[in-house]
Amino acid sequence: MDFFSGTGTTARTALKLDRQWIMIEQIDEQIKKQISELKDAIKGKQTGISKSVGWKGGGDFVYMELAKWNENFAQEIKKAKTKEELKKLWQAMKEKGFLSYKVDVKKFDSQAKDFADLSINDQKKILLECLDKNHLYVNYSEIDDEEYGVSEENKKLNKEFYG
Repeated sequence: MDFFSGTGTTARTALKLDRQWIMIEQIDEQIKKQISELKDAIKGKQTGISKSVGWKGGGDFVYMELAKWNENFAQEIKKAKTKEELKKLWQAMKEKGFLSYKVDVKKFDSQAKDFADLSINDQKKILLECLDKNHLYVNYSEIDDEEYGVSEENKKLNKEFYG
């Protein structure tokens, strides 16, 4: 288990040693590099311990992503170009998002004029702080809740994985 898997060296080594492995990464550029390097290793590319273990290639891997929930809001907030977009996001967050226990929605809305006067960057910072970070992704225990829209195929895969 490699929680900060970077370029995936640990996974490639485990693959070559015929061991099961799980790697976790959140940086998109690193994930792309990992996938590319793993595909090369499966094709037999000689790096790392390849020669010492007689690596000729083979094997496979499954790539999975967590189902996003509040993370979707966070990404949209960061991408927003206008205050109007942020206003719409706030409405959606109140309806479907998980807000921090520190957020008093009525008080926030009553001070909408003050919020509107802030710079777009300050508005983004505040909205990001409003999100409950414990709900950035859909919890496994919630995958059957229709609101999250988890497909039957993904439910089956999760249930097989977590067994």
